[in-house]
Amino acid sequence: MSSVPTPGSAGPVVVGTDGSEPARQAVLLALREAQVHGVGLAVHAYGSGHADPSDLGTPAWPRTSGEPPTHLHDVAAREVTDSVEELRRQVGEPFVEVEVHCERGPAQVLLNASRDASLLVVGSRGAGLWGRLAPGSTSTEIIHHAHLPVVVPGEPPA
Repeated sequence: MSSVPTPGSAGPVVVGTDGSEPARQAVLLALREAQVHGVGLAVHAYGSGHADPSDLGTPAWPRTSGEPPTHLHDVAAREVTDSVEELRRQVGEPFVEVEVHCERGPAQVLLNASRDASLLVVGSRGAGLWGRLAPGSTSTEIIHHAHLPVVVPGEPPA
């Protein structure tokens, strides 16, 4: 069983991203939370494990175990780093220290990464009216298994 950070602990904020718009909103919220609490941000980018044209911005990593292939890892790391840097400038100073990790996942990777974290942020997922009302499979799994506060930001207002 993992330890739960005590209130006021200086654990980082952990956020997961797959390149989708809901994940981008999660990263933005996570940056703001890390800034307010004066902690770092650990960004965990993950691929879908399959090639699905509807997953724009999500690297399709083979389902084998271990790290993604080097070239996909590098591309994903560069894209996520660029996106986070853009959002970091949008949030402004004081700038948050950010670490980017690219791994397979997502739920168990994020749960493991959040062991010493103060907050875990994941994006909502879904399409259509019902999809906007219900969290995606990753968010649902994390909500049910996390041992720390979890935030799943909603869709931005239209």
